[in-house]
Amino acid sequence: MKEKTVTALVGPSGGGKTTIANLIMRFWDVSGGCVRIGGTDIRQMNSSDLLSKISVVFQDVHLFNDTVENNIRFGKPDATRDEIKEAAKKAKCHDFIMALPEGYNTIVGENGGLLSGGERQRVSIARAILKDAPIIILDEATASVDPDNEMDIQQAIGALIQEKTLVIIAHRLSTIQYADQILVVENKQIVERGTHEELVNRNGRYASLWEKRKKAGGWKLQSRVSQNNK
Repeated sequence: MKEKTVTALVGPSGGGKTTIANLIMRFWDVSGGCVRIGGTDIRQMNSSDLLSKISVVFQDVHLFNDTVENNIRFGKPDATRDEIKEAAKKAKCHDFIMALPEGYNTIVGENGGLLSGGERQRVSIARAILKDAPIIILDEATASVDPDNEMDIQQAIGALIQEKTLVIIAHRLSTIQYADQILVVENKQIVERGTHEELVNRNGRYASLWEKRKKAGGWKLQSRVSQNNK
């Protein structure tokens, strides 16, 4: 994965996409070969140095039962209030934070229960923006949000990934058409590699997934009347 490029991981559930992300973060160690960042085997790096280089935004966001400010500050413990506000503005969450009972001092509840799913997601992105790590691992954050939140989250992600090396675990193929490279992961193997156009023209596994996605995108409900008249 070249510096400051976008690599998308696609494929069926259980194929190994998340495993690759976990290996990059050294949650597990490889049993063969190695993972390198900047030419250095990550097993030769201490945990704090490695994790300082990586930010992760998951679909399922976990927040602490603490203030909004402290949840964002987790990305950079010595951050000032101004830095936190700037990150929140980039993540499109400053306005809803200011509307909370105590603004940035509002306790969000266990696992962020006071906030909606989209709001929790944007707080998570603000945390990652504040951390400013050079590598971003993104478990496609808009896959399970409603359309009202999706645009704000997409804009927040745009602010997060500028000039970064991005690894995205993709659930909706339409969101990764312009990735620099797409890796098709199946049965714990990378079975295809290329751009969207290259892989579609290859008529292989990715092309099959793309066709299925296009057909799924065209489904619609039929009225009860039209069904009964068949």
